[in-house]
Amino acid sequence: MARTTRSAAVLTLVRALRGASGPDEPGLGARLRAVPRLVRPTVSGDYSGTSRGRLVALVAAAVYVVSPVDLLPEWLPLIGLADDAVVISWLAAAVLGETGGFLRWERAHAGRRPAGPREDVVPGYVVR
Repeated sequence: MARTTRSAAVLTLVRALRGASGPDEPGLGARLRAVPRLVRPTVSGDYSGTSRGRLVALVAAAVYVVSPVDLLPEWLPLIGLADDAVVISWLAAAVLGETGGFLRWERAHAGRRPAGPREDVVPGYVVR
């Protein structure tokens, strides 16, 4: 069971990395640098390629991997690392997929004005 789970996790990770390394695809460094930029448009609703819940799941997975608390402790033979392997492979595949879509969206919206205060509007108050 643990060997099958580990094999599936490694296969998922290999497929994600292979799909992310195409000739027209951004490199791993560009994708990792895009992660912080992905948060603001997702939370504000400007980018609809992912959801707030998905971002929470990504953060939860990263915290689980670095946390000393484990669902299956490492001292259990054969299955102790399986849960970490599955979470790491899912996290890697999800980050690669999310950042790929975000970078395409970002390139498509590069020439547009950012949402914010308009320069042609004078702030003021309405007096009645």
